[in-house]
Amino acid sequence: MATTEEELFASVDALLEEEPQLPPPAERARLREAAGITQARLAQALELKSTQSIKNWENGRSEPTGPRLKAYQRLLNGWAAKYPAHGTPAASAAPAPVATPQPVAPETFTGPAAPETPAAVQAAPERLARPAARQATSSRRPAAKKAAAPATDPRFPHGPLAVLDGDGSAYGVDGIVLDCPATTIPELVEWTLRESGLGAPKLNRYGKDSDPLIVLTAAAAVKLGLPERLEGHEQRRSLRLPEDHPVVKQVAKAKWQLTQRGFGPWARIYRKAQGRERQCVQLAILSWDALDERSWPGVAEMEPADIARVLGVYAQRVITPRGSTAVSGLELMTAMRPPTKPERDEGTGNWVSAYNPGSLGTEPMDPAPPEATPEHPVVVNAGWTGGFLNEEAYQWVRSVELLTDEECLLPFAVGLDLNTAFLAAAARLVVGLSAPDHFVGPKFNPKIPGSWLVDLSHIELDPRLPSPFTPDGSRPTGPAWYQTHTVAYAQELGYDVHPIEAYLRRETGAYLDPWHDRLKNAYVDTLADLGVTKDLSDAEFLAAMERHKQVDPALAAVLAAIKATVKGGVGKLRERPQGKHYKDGERWPALQRPTWRPDIRAAVISKARVNMHRKLLNMAKMTGLYPLAVLSDCVVYPSPGASPLDFLPYAASGKPQPGGFRLGPTPGLAKLEGVQETSWAVDLMEKGLNPARHIKGGDAVLDEGE
Repeated sequence: MATTEEELFASVDALLEEEPQLPPPAERARLREAAGITQARLAQALELKSTQSIKNWENGRSEPTGPRLKAYQRLLNGWAAKYPAHGTPAASAAPAPVATPQPVAPETFTGPAAPETPAAVQAAPERLARPAARQATSSRRPAAKKAAAPATDPRFPHGPLAVLDGDGSAYGVDGIVLDCPATTIPELVEWTLRESGLGAPKLNRYGKDSDPLIVLTAAAAVKLGLPERLEGHEQRRSLRLPEDHPVVKQVAKAKWQLTQRGFGPWARIYRKAQGRERQCVQLAILSWDALDERSWPGVAEMEPADIARVLGVYAQRVITPRGSTAVSGLELMTAMRPPTKPERDEGTGNWVSAYNPGSLGTEPMDPAPPEATPEHPVVVNAGWTGGFLNEEAYQWVRSVELLTDEECLLPFAVGLDLNTAFLAAAARLVVGLSAPDHFVGPKFNPKIPGSWLVDLSHIELDPRLPSPFTPDGSRPTGPAWYQTHTVAYAQELGYDVHPIEAYLRRETGAYLDPWHDRLKNAYVDTLADLGVTKDLSDAEFLAAMERHKQVDPALAAVLAAIKATVKGGVGKLRERPQGKHYKDGERWPALQRPTWRPDIRAAVISKARVNMHRKLLNMAKMTGLYPLAVLSDCVVYPSPGASPLDFLPYAASGKPQPGGFRLGPTPGLAKLEGVQETSWAVDLMEKGLNPARHIKGGDAVLDEGE
């Protein structure tokens, strides 16, 4: 029987009723902007909890459903009638065409032919309307100056990491977005290793590739079966899922393993390597405080695309994050100086793993007793009572009794901060590579790294300066243990030194040099992207530093993370035991690392403190000015003006005098920390407080590298 016209119309009307058609995402944004309506106002009209849904609809990440779909279509149709595109009927009059997804080759690939696109980039059938690899819309402005992108490794076409959101969008570097179909943690691990194209090549020819990092938003964590928050009474970094949690059981059932750290804010999931192929994925859960606010200011609150940008720049310039910035700083040392290298066995002709000269090797090494901590087994088991190294950063305040009337009448207290002082100290720093040997009555040699028992109490220096030999700036009272740089500085000042005994290392090397070079480049390049370059005059430098955080908050967060990586990495060299159940004399997990080296930490801090004192002494000689206080790498001076330019020494040519504090963007040079009135600083000093801690206008966080 022939179908009537009415029946055909009824069928067509039914189709039209099934799913209202919307214009393409770009047209939706155009129509809203043409109407002068903000995303926030539109979200309010449609009774949405946030503007994120509007952003998703306008960049194609998701579509409205239910009553909101029809309401949104009605609104767009109304706007289309008012604001047609280029004088033609608005795009909403016709259904949006279904796009056939195309493989997206990374823009930075420079090889002869682009690699085969991983399966993850091919959109799943149920997601055909949305290509899996696409450009993300960032809510932050782009960098003022984009650094040259490194050549892409064809094995990792989509960069080192991705930030996974609750709708399955995985945001990577350079604005790329991948479709991740995983609904469980094991599926996520499989997708990351098999299909995502994520990872990073090794930083040293003898090293290992960086494992891919997947950062989970709160929505993604919940979707994958994880709690939104990880609650507990222990320290945040020790929190983890209980072993009977369903996700932990899923991981084990799928024959994956967790490291001894368990499933915490930073979880590593792995299987034993098959041949040369590593099988390991790093997870970071944002809502579990994986990104500490002090090291990554504001990052956890950013949009996923912006988080991917911040972490991506850090990964490309420093290392793919492996945990806290402190952990990443320590991992970078090993990545730049791998402990082993392949070597052919002359007897068998086979390739074997051999020691890589200049590295710390693969075996942990006990320190000399004075280099250890009081709870260390070499101290407790031997009953050591001979004292310890006390090489720490400065915490010194000048006695108010030593202030002159002229100083108190200067109107301003100006704080100078040395850029990454520990990093500057690590440059060309010779450290011990072998175990310590004990010597009695040795002759001092400034070229041999180690710990020396020597009496420096006879050295009398100007009391308006801190002593270079103690962290609190007080004069030594008798024999004490010092690192080589501290004793060498006493000799540099013209004093005789006669060590009583020493623990020295026969094999030495500049172990930290490649670590220093990579972090220095990362620091300088990131500052340059923020408009702070080496070619600026001192006045221009101060102005650029005052506004650099506003130029690009994302890159400002990268800069903060780089600085935290330096201090945290040095601190990890002497990681103390954690947990209330620890008992003195027991070995704790950190001692199993070859990078548990308190002597190297002492060498860095000793050199940094000596460098600070040398500048303080030269400033006194050149200008007659003495500091009010020093806190780690910050020093406060009384000044006739509110700028460092008012008291720093310059030659007649206008160039800074060598030897004192100099302004600039590289490690070891100074920047303005803060300005207050001198009377304010003196009031704090009279109360026994350190003006350098508060010169910014708030409480500075003291980080002694622990």
